Amino acid sequence: MSDFCFSADPVSLGATGMSVSPLAWGMWRFKGTDVSAATALVKAALDAGITLFDTADIYGPDNNEDFGASEALLGQVFAAEPALRGRMVLATKGGIRMGVPYDSSPAYIEQAVDASLKRLGVDHVDLWQIHRPDLLAHPAETAAALEKLVESGRARAVGVSNFTTAQVAALSSYLDTPLASIQPEFSALATKPLFDGTMDQAMQMGLSVLAWSPLGQGRLGAPAKDAAPNVKACVAVMERIAREQGVGLTAVAYAFVGAHPARPIPIVGTQTAARIAEATDAFKVRFTRQSWYEILQAAMGENLP
Repeated sequence: MSDFCFSADPVSLGATGMSVSPLAWGMWRFKGTDVSAATALVKAALDAGITLFDTADIYGPDNNEDFGASEALLGQVFAAEPALRGRMVLATKGGIRMGVPYDSSPAYIEQAVDASLKRLGVDHVDLWQIHRPDLLAHPAETAAALEKLVESGRARAVGVSNFTTAQVAALSSYLDTPLASIQPEFSALATKPLFDGTMDQAMQMGLSVLAWSPLGQGRLGAPAKDAAPNVKACVAVMERIAREQGVGLTAVAYAFVGAHPARPIPIVGTQTAARIAEATDAFKVRFTRQSWYEILQAAMGENLP
């Protein structure tokens, strides 16, 4: 019987020619004023073989910090040790405005990108993504703004986050530069991308899938005692597999995401160096077709037809 696994081989970032690690490190909780500690976390991710770093301009307020605080902290890391920038593929996102909430107008996209570059202290990012779709933006205008980013050299590639398949198709129809990525929530507890066409479209179009919250918003890493029955059932299956294969629970959760043929890239959100290193245990996990579906069905709380 064939095994299915989360390959440690590099992943092509869309059709950009850039290769990235099969795990990414996310900076939603990257915060504080200790630049040395922040630098140590960046180095821990690089030492674990992670080359794709995912941030966003909105990362800050959720940590009771200013808008752009996460980018600004990373910019301070680069200022302290400039060589670190060249060791990573740097991705950021924009298009969320406090109190608006979404703005993908050409003027705001340009403003948001320039502000991100200033905070990061760089002249370009490798990937810039629209964080959430703006329902008042015509895709033709948005496409023109994204093309301008690439043409000006401020972004090597562009992508989208939290878009529906129809929104991806509409935007793509106006683009000469193909989208490189789609960033959906995807985990054993957030399986919508498996069924709404997101994964199928990604494979069809050659989009990289950056999976945010691969631990189910923490429920798969540290399940609560009062967790829902389907969460408990899913964790029980994962814990059994983890015991059988000598890895931790989170390794199985990351591997579940990475084993899909679209080669999704789980975004590791931990801000602990040891846990960043442990994430690579996911490459040791082997699923049979049956065991992968067992996790899925346990999480769904029902058998597939």
